[in-house]
Amino acid sequence: MKILSIEFKKSVLNICDIPRDRKPEIAFAGKSNVGKSSLLNTLWGRKNLAKTSNTPGKTRTINFFDVNNKFYMVDLPGYGYAEVPLKIKEQWNKLMFEYLTQSENLRLVVVLIDSRHGPVEKDHQLLDFLEEHEIPTLLVATKVDKLGNAQRKILLDKIKKELHLDEDAILLPFSSQTKEGVAPLWRIIEEILSDR
Repeated sequence: MKILSIEFKKSVLNICDIPRDRKPEIAFAGKSNVGKSSLLNTLWGRKNLAKTSNTPGKTRTINFFDVNNKFYMVDLPGYGYAEVPLKIKEQWNKLMFEYLTQSENLRLVVVLIDSRHGPVEKDHQLLDFLEEHEIPTLLVATKVDKLGNAQRKILLDKIKKELHLDEDAILLPFSSQTKEGVAPLWRIIEEILSDR
């Protein structure tokens, strides 16, 4: 996909504030520090439009980015970071739940899993939730550049096995460093957007 324009639209802390202009939405979810902001910046060919940080739990709002004035890419708050106060965690969970179940324009949730560590309990919970609510989901294994070739196959197979994925299921390897996965991810997004 050719990026003609990309613009930060708004940060949302309350489901009432999500954009109402009916553009389709592609959301990105994953645990804190899984590489969500880096992936988005890589897809967009920008340096710091989505704010990256070494501090887990930096994204605390749902952030909407308008792409080509045609659809939104939605950066969801990272989950599972222990040092965030419980009250804030509960707020995130409520916001995520409301967004995922109430957005009428959500077309796909891209769930990021760190290829080095595999899925954590919160990943399992999110994937079960998405399946239960029949929300289309794509799995992306991030940071694959940090794995050797032999290690890579073993760890990606392990993730597939742990998540009970069948042969046809896509687990897309992705690296913000080498740009591996950028073209196939855009292809899938374009297919999803042209489906309706």
